[in-house]
Amino acid sequence: MNHLLDQLYKTKLRLAGLVTALLGIALIVVSHRVDAIPVLSWLVGWPTGEVGSALLSAGVIAVIFEYYARKETAARTNEQLRYAIRQEAPAIRSAVLDSFAFEPETMRSIASDETLDKIATNAIGLRLGDAELARDAYADLREQVIRSPERWRDVDISVSLSPWTAGPATGGGSMFVATIRWEYRVRPASPTMRFACVSDRAEYQDLLRDPTVAGQWYFGKTSPVDPASTEAFELVQFSIDGAERSIRRTARNGAQVYTVALGKAAISGDEATISYTYRVLVQRHGHLLFLDLPRPTKGVHVQMEYGQVDIRQVNVVDYFASPDASRVERSPKAAPARTIDVRFDGQVFPRAGAAFVWVLDDEMES
Repeated sequence: MNHLLDQLYKTKLRLAGLVTALLGIALIVVSHRVDAIPVLSWLVGWPTGEVGSALLSAGVIAVIFEYYARKETAARTNEQLRYAIRQEAPAIRSAVLDSFAFEPETMRSIASDETLDKIATNAIGLRLGDAELARDAYADLREQVIRSPERWRDVDISVSLSPWTAGPATGGGSMFVATIRWEYRVRPASPTMRFACVSDRAEYQDLLRDPTVAGQWYFGKTSPVDPASTEAFELVQFSIDGAERSIRRTARNGAQVYTVALGKAAISGDEATISYTYRVLVQRHGHLLFLDLPRPTKGVHVQMEYGQVDIRQVNVVDYFASPDASRVERSPKAAPARTIDVRFDGQVFPRAGAAFVWVLDDEMES
């Protein structure tokens, strides 16, 4: 189907040819009647006949050109254009690929998110030689990283274990008090941050997917400790760029939530340093403390201090999916403090982290 502007051009050309031909016919008629009409006597000697013939010929030629010559001209122009494109296709292709490879902002300006997803999936598929694996891998990457509201970096976590004096020292119901401090750099995506401790498994799973929840802990209903009590969990400090922020606590049956408003840092869009400290009870005979990272993270350092409790040995299992290994350092046996440090400088996917698994003194003796 011809374009609307092309149709308009054809109509104007035909109209111009028709008007020119009619004007030429009119002048030819006048040239033959000049002698018979006194009013036109002043035209005697004027070349009205010749001008009329010229206008008639021009009008007829214009119509003929429209119907015949222009169609052939358009076909020839299209063929020349196709030939030029075929000749320059390699150069154009190279220019486009180089632009995409070395100027990613150019791709962003001309491609939608869906198109970028397809390009990335196809590129990974070509490199892997497996289209299905590429689709699955990129789908996981998109869900875990691309759609994550925040990126963390330089995460520093310190853990200190101490005995729980409000319960039994050994046996069922014995606990350790874990005092955990987090510090990291981030551009906040939410004006508030929340920390929760719940006894409902379904609610805990929902909190894991909530982008405004920075930390969540689960105490089963069979636990001897009430999850709604500060004995089980308590956020004791929160600061942003060194400025302390107020903490609001709400409690209900089987759950408690701490909420902190980030203030101007959340709406400025600038990177900020967030640090907070909380205490949580950990089962002594659970032999496990797992610290996971809820956001994509660049650079992690975790230090655990366990000199105050009756732990004989601590092993570390990291869940950093990377070809690079983490660095684990233990304090010397002669040192008064017993610590274990885990460092990883690479990128960490959400829900990855480090697990500390311990052996108790009384278990070694038995």
